[in-house]
Amino acid sequence: MSEYQILTVFAAFAFAYSLIASRLEKTPLNGALVYVAMGMLFGPQVLGLIDLSVDGEAISRLAEFALAICLFTDSSNANLSVLRRVEAIPVRLLLIGLPLTIALGLGLAWLIFGDLSFFEIALIATMLAPTDAALGKAVVTNPAVPAKVRESLNVESGLNDGICVPVILFFIALASGSVEAAESSGLLMQLPSQVIGIGVAIGLALALVGGFALRHCASRGWVSDTWLQMPVIALALLCFGLAQWLGGSGFIASFVGGLTFGALTKQHKEQFLDAAEGTADAVTMVTWFTFGTVILGLLQAGFSWQVLLYALLSLTVIRMLPVFLCLIGKGFRQDTLLFMGWFGPRGLASIVFLVMVVGEKLPGSDTIVAVVVWTIVLSIVLHGLSANPLAAKYGARVDARGGTI
Repeated sequence: MSEYQILTVFAAFAFAYSLIASRLEKTPLNGALVYVAMGMLFGPQVLGLIDLSVDGEAISRLAEFALAICLFTDSSNANLSVLRRVEAIPVRLLLIGLPLTIALGLGLAWLIFGDLSFFEIALIATMLAPTDAALGKAVVTNPAVPAKVRESLNVESGLNDGICVPVILFFIALASGSVEAAESSGLLMQLPSQVIGIGVAIGLALALVGGFALRHCASRGWVSDTWLQMPVIALALLCFGLAQWLGGSGFIASFVGGLTFGALTKQHKEQFLDAAEGTADAVTMVTWFTFGTVILGLLQAGFSWQVLLYALLSLTVIRMLPVFLCLIGKGFRQDTLLFMGWFGPRGLASIVFLVMVVGEKLPGSDTIVAVVVWTIVLSIVLHGLSANPLAAKYGARVDARGGTI
C-alpha cells in the first residue's frame, strides 16, 4: 500500500473534520469518538484504504506525546484560585480513591479471570485505574460544569497516570520474574520516590527556566506570528522527555510543568496556549485515528463475556464506588458524586501501559490486551456520547439550586 494513499485518505479526513470541528464539539459526536471510528472505517478490516502496520511501540510513542502535551496545556489553564480552595478533593481522589480503585479492580478481576496469575490481575487493575486527561477534556473545559468539579477532575487525571507508573513497573517486575520476592519491598519503596520525585523536580525546574525565558523574549517582541505555537509544545515535550530519560515520570513532569508555567506566566500566556492548542489537537487526532486502524482485529480476537463484563465494571462500579467512598463527608450532593464518578474515562495512559506490559510477553498477555482495548473503546463511545449532554444537564441542575454542588 502506497504511503501516498495513506497520506491522501488521512489528509482528506483531517481537512473535512476541521471544517465542522467547532460544530461537532457541541454535540455528542466529537473528538476521539470520531477519530477512532474513522480509523476503523478506513482500516484494513473494513474499507482497507489504510494499513499502517504500526507496531505497538509506535502507537505508544504517539499516545505518550499526545498525553504529555494535553497534560501541560490543560494544567497551564488551571484556575489556581479555585484549585487552592478544592485541593483536598483531588488529594482524596489520588491518595484514597486511586488505591481503592486498584484494589477493587484487582478483587473483581480475581473473580472473573481465574486463569491469570495474581500479578497479571494486578496489572489489569492498575492499567485501567488512571483517568485520561485527553478524553476528559470535553468535561474539564466545559463552563457549564462548576469550576470546583472541573479543577478537581483535571488535577486527578493529570497526576493519577504518573502515580500509577511505579506501580505498573513494580507489578511488571514481579509478573515477569525479573525481581525476587525478597527484593520486592525495597523496589516498592524505591520506585515511587524515584519516578514521582524526578518527575516533579524536572517539571518545576524546566517550567521556571522556560517560563522566565519565554516571558523575557515575548516582552521584547522576539516571539511572534507563526512561532507563537512552538514554545509551549516544545516545553511540554522537554519536560516529558527529560523526566523519562532520567528515570522519572514524564506525565507528572508535564502536568507539574504546565501548572507551574501557568502560575508564573500571566502576561502572554493565553496567546501562547491558544496557539499551542491546534498542535495538541492535531497530535491527539493522529493518535486516536492510528489507534482506530489497528484495534478492530484485537476487539474481535479477544472478545469474551468475561472481558466485556470487566470492561463495563471498570467504567462503572470500579471507578464510581471509590469516588463515593473517598469523598464522604465533603458535602457533595449525590448527583455531583455520580457525575465525578462517571467521568473517569480511560484512554492514552492505558494504551501506553498496555504496550509496556505486552513487551514483557507474559502468559496472560492476550487476555490483558483484550480487557484494556475493550475498556478503552467502550470509554471512548460511552464517555464521548455522554460528555456534552450530561455536563449541560448537571450544570443546569446546579444553577437551579443556586450553585450548590
